Amino acid sequence: MKINTALILCAGFGKRLNPITLNIPKPLLEIKDVSMLERCIYLIEKLGIQKILINTFYLKDQFSEFLNNKNFNLDIKIIKDGEHILDTGGGIQNMLQNSNENDFIIFNPDTVWNINYKDEILKMEEIYFSKKIENILLLANKKLSFDKQLKGDFNLKNNLINKEDKKEFIYIGCQIINKKLFVRNKIENYSILEIWNKLLDQKKLYGYESQKDFYHLTDLHIFKKLKDL
Repeated sequence: MKINTALILCAGFGKRLNPITLNIPKPLLEIKDVSMLERCIYLIEKLGIQKILINTFYLKDQFSEFLNNKNFNLDIKIIKDGEHILDTGGGIQNMLQNSNENDFIIFNPDTVWNINYKDEILKMEEIYFSKKIENILLLANKKLSFDKQLKGDFNLKNNLINKEDKKEFIYIGCQIINKKLFVRNKIENYSILEIWNKLLDQKKLYGYESQKDFYHLTDLHIFKKLKDL
């Protein structure tokens, strides 16, 4: 990839997976003896990215222990949210301060990532740079979701996202974004949805459609079903 740095969002509480997440943060939950975070890191490595920033807040010490116990041949740095959780927008902006790069790929580790996504992500990056855009989201038709309770977030036509008509597409937890979209003067708690909604209003929110089956660690019920696959 042209992009050199990946961000992984790991600060959340994972409340929908209580009581398991009272003691283990959601990204460190395992499916078939491999944690969600580890699956994400392996994909990033296969994409040819060497630098990873991970934001933490809830049960943050467990992430340091996890990395110390693994032998990833990568430059991985933990960025703590601080005294208060920063949500997705604030968490990303806080991580961006620790890099001189302009373009980043961002992952949510509650998707069951695997090598099958590699070609789609490379194609998504190709569109990002060839169209000279500032964002692109990886989406899947909700029909491909293992969790049939998940509702669509968006519509997608010619790589342009909108919220008109039926919402058939789900954001599956990977996006490429430019630093310049984070314009707040101070680091504070806010959602990435704030940025996406501004881009939607400007008709500048872009997407790429994944054709892969989508497995998402939504809640305790889905976690148990995924472990039985």
